[in-house]
Amino acid sequence: MFTIKRLLGQIRRAIQDYDMIQEGDRIAVGVSGGKDSLALLVALRQIKNFLPVKFELEAVTLTMGIGEFDLSPVKELCKKIDVNYTIEETLIGKIVFEERQEKNPCSLCANLRRGALHNTAKRLGCNKVALAHHMDDVIETFLLSTFYEGRIHTFSPVTYLDRKGLYLIRPLIYTEEKLVKEFIKGNNITTVHNPCPANGYTKRQYIKDLLWDLKKDNREIKSNIFGAIKRSGIDNW
Repeated sequence: MFTIKRLLGQIRRAIQDYDMIQEGDRIAVGVSGGKDSLALLVALRQIKNFLPVKFELEAVTLTMGIGEFDLSPVKELCKKIDVNYTIEETLIGKIVFEERQEKNPCSLCANLRRGALHNTAKRLGCNKVALAHHMDDVIETFLLSTFYEGRIHTFSPVTYLDRKGLYLIRPLIYTEEKLVKEFIKGNNITTVHNPCPANGYTKRQYIKDLLWDLKKDNREIKSNIFGAIKRSGIDNW
């Protein structure tokens, strides 16, 4: 119960700090089937019961067109929490890994998935898309951009896409990945295996492992980096 209250408190604080949700919003939650997106979906559904403003939720999953992808646990969860669930069939995996045979597939894959998710959200009448990027993702993206692109950049809490007329919101930005894991375990939520062939073999995984090693000497390293990002004012922070 403590984990649930803590997670909901962090999400609610992020929503309030960055004015993420307004009256009448219709929010598409990008649901991969992994721990982060399922935790966000369940938490937003609970927050919907006590947040002062009224809003609606839609759960959206994109298939990749490759690998086994049993979405029955997600279907059951959405039915249980009374959230409409849409599965959008795509061939993104085939394009990236078979047709293009990308050596570094993550960038192209992410761009294609973003476009498909945004189009689906618009079709469902949504004005916002909620993404499950948590604090660790913010930090890792900051380090990836610094190390490999030579620029200071990471996710913004709220982003407006003028071409689509959509807002992207990230309610998990104050939440560490370890708390998400505790939430999933504590609520007995069944996750879905990620069918991506590159899963676990990316530069992001390298950064994640690097942070784990650095934390052995400095337990505050993640909070220090996250604090620096907030104070820097980059990317509409």
